[in-house]
Amino acid sequence: MRLRIGTRKSSMALAQTEAIARQLSAAVPGIDVEIVKFETSGDTDQTGKLLPHGGKGGAFVAEIRNAVRSGELQAAMHSLKDMPGNEDTPGLVIGATLARDPATDVLVLRAGLSLDELRASHGKGFKIGTNAVRRAAYARRLFPGIEVIHYRGAADTRVRKLDRLEKQRLADGGAVGPADALIMARSGLERVGLANRIAYEFQVTEMLPAAGQGIVAVECSADDWPTRSILAKIDDLAARRCADAEREVLWVLNGHCNSPIAGFATVTGHQMSLTASVLDEDGKRFIEVSRQGHADRPRELGRAVGLELLAKGAADIIERSRPK
Repeated sequence: MRLRIGTRKSSMALAQTEAIARQLSAAVPGIDVEIVKFETSGDTDQTGKLLPHGGKGGAFVAEIRNAVRSGELQAAMHSLKDMPGNEDTPGLVIGATLARDPATDVLVLRAGLSLDELRASHGKGFKIGTNAVRRAAYARRLFPGIEVIHYRGAADTRVRKLDRLEKQRLADGGAVGPADALIMARSGLERVGLANRIAYEFQVTEMLPAAGQGIVAVECSADDWPTRSILAKIDDLAARRCADAEREVLWVLNGHCNSPIAGFATVTGHQMSLTASVLDEDGKRFIEVSRQGHADRPRELGRAVGLELLAKGAADIIERSRPK
């Protein structure tokens, strides 16, 4: 069987898709996997914020999803954290989740700057680059004096701009920076061979990951049973359960792309632990909930955590962050 799988053109996305192809080739002898590259609107626009493109879901997912719906592709690779968790995807289903890569966030520093300097100053006088509102909120919480600047690009591109002291161009023609440090996903740096640039790895108690961070998802048509049966062979049960729990929190909260929401689940034996949080943009108002439950009922646990967050005032924080 031939399986055409779509992906973004970025080096990290290609590395993730190549990993899928290797796993499929090992699980299904004789399968012919063709990787089809897409330049999404989020890849084309490297200056503006993602909101005008419909958030991450519009910027990095929409074009590839449409190709699956039209039959041009049998499957699509996504970083799960880029897939909206608060809306339905009619006609599509996640056919496989790969075993989770490290989900933590890390700090990358420019040459000449030490972690001790950053900590001692509480960030005052320093600029941290990120495009993620969650990372920005946590950064302000951890380093109250820090200036967070809008920073876009593929993982290797961002590090290159940091090293060259380049400013980040903005959609209005202006620029910010250069950055002194970046907050990035550990898994992304590892995928592009830049793990050596990690100056510090945030513990999940310091900076809770985004829902789905570190998980690669393969999406296909819901009624394409031959493809679904093939993808099921590389599905990782623990990763799927964690994904279901974390994304259920997003569904209950009805968060949007400008909402600083985090969620992270782990499975030990038959037990699952789930922690989720909601922050305001400056990191000062912070609600976090942790619960445990049966690993085979992840959505039930996610729903309970989401409802407790709402009971503690999460809806107000989310609404205040909603674009006007």
